[in-house]
Amino acid sequence: MNKKLLVGLTLLTGFSYANGADNFKDMFSEGKVYGQIRIFYLDRKFQGTQGVRTHRNSTAIGGHLKFETDPYKNIGFGAAFYTTNAIRAFDRSVLDPSLLGTNQTNYTVLGEAYMSYDFKEFGTNTKAKLGYQRFDTPMIGSDDCRMVPNTFEAYKIVNKDIKNLTLQIAQIRSVAYGTYSNLFQSSGIVSTTSGYSSLPFENGVYYNVGKLTTGKNTAGITSLLLKYKNKNFFVTASNDYAWDLYNTLYLEGGVNWQCMLNDEVHPFVKIQYIKQNSVGKKYMRYSAMGGDGVIDSSYVGLKTGANYKGLSADVAYSHTGSNSAADDVYKNAINTQFGGMPAYTVDMVVRHQFLAGTDAWKYTLKYDFKRDGLNLNALVYFGTYDMDEYSGYGVTRRTTEAGYDIKYYPKSIKGLELRARANFPRKFAQDATGDKGWNEYRFIVNYNF
Repeated sequence: MNKKLLVGLTLLTGFSYANGADNFKDMFSEGKVYGQIRIFYLDRKFQGTQGVRTHRNSTAIGGHLKFETDPYKNIGFGAAFYTTNAIRAFDRSVLDPSLLGTNQTNYTVLGEAYMSYDFKEFGTNTKAKLGYQRFDTPMIGSDDCRMVPNTFEAYKIVNKDIKNLTLQIAQIRSVAYGTYSNLFQSSGIVSTTSGYSSLPFENGVYYNVGKLTTGKNTAGITSLLLKYKNKNFFVTASNDYAWDLYNTLYLEGGVNWQCMLNDEVHPFVKIQYIKQNSVGKKYMRYSAMGGDGVIDSSYVGLKTGANYKGLSADVAYSHTGSNSAADDVYKNAINTQFGGMPAYTVDMVVRHQFLAGTDAWKYTLKYDFKRDGLNLNALVYFGTYDMDEYSGYGVTRRTTEAGYDIKYYPKSIKGLELRARANFPRKFAQDATGDKGWNEYRFIVNYNF
């Protein structure tokens, strides 16, 4: 971290000499500071013989602090530190690994250190962002669901010259996994289909994307993204070419309309499709995960529902292609090792929908109480995942997850969010020792400033 900070400061001071002291002063004196303070408590009690009835929890405080300069001649700089620190007052003897760093340690990472440039002087609505940053596309993501998100060394250009259309091209070289990744270390196919690598790594350390996921350095990921959206229609297309690993094509579209019988009812339909195949040297075959390096998989998801005043309800279905007895478990799975998780059927914890041979359903009901004068929204959901014997677990079974998510924004304190979440998976894993499930409760305080 100290080396990255030194490099960042060197770059900034270097540009100050080029622009002159007065310009340097103006850029920084008119810059802005903002961030978030987060307190997170998590309590998980396992059930079933495989869970051995373990009861674990953790409490942490952290967040991020960010500074952005005021642009000078369309050039700007930004930097942000992310941190997580244990609060031991409520801990049990068994700690949950997802709130702190490697080996349950406190840590701080320079998650953002970038230069930006606005091309408006050339008559185009195009911007570039180069360096360490949060980066999100459908299949690559910061996955900010615990204390510290994933951050990336990325170089991207975004164009918005055409109304409602966003075009982006990017090159991603390295990634530092956040705290959520600790749940998936050494989990094989469950790791690679849930957003992470099963190879050993340390939080807060940037790894070449190939080295992190398969143990071999690669040229990174070349990412293309197209997004079009108007009032009643949207389409998203992305292609992430992970050199010598696999190529991932993602397509999504949706439409909503006003019901002819009641103009306050707004139905919608969405569809998503993922196609993935091995490319180049197919380094997956050299990884500790095993396998022959061949990936040739597909996934389709559908979602439909309706909004009525503050109430919304929807149902989603997805299917991932099946393996045969002779196939490696990775062949027809959707591998997503860089934090992306766009599936309609993903639940709060269960991410089995990308395992080969899986049919998943998710039912969601949500209500926003703003119409009733209360800054609160709540949702409940229930998901099912039917997996065949070649999914990677070795048995045919159904996993289920129910849960809720409640958010409250007190009017008296601007920027404060109070959140209560819970999930109750059953048969999350199943083998000769029995079933594994749990009851998990989370209480989160976010203060944005």
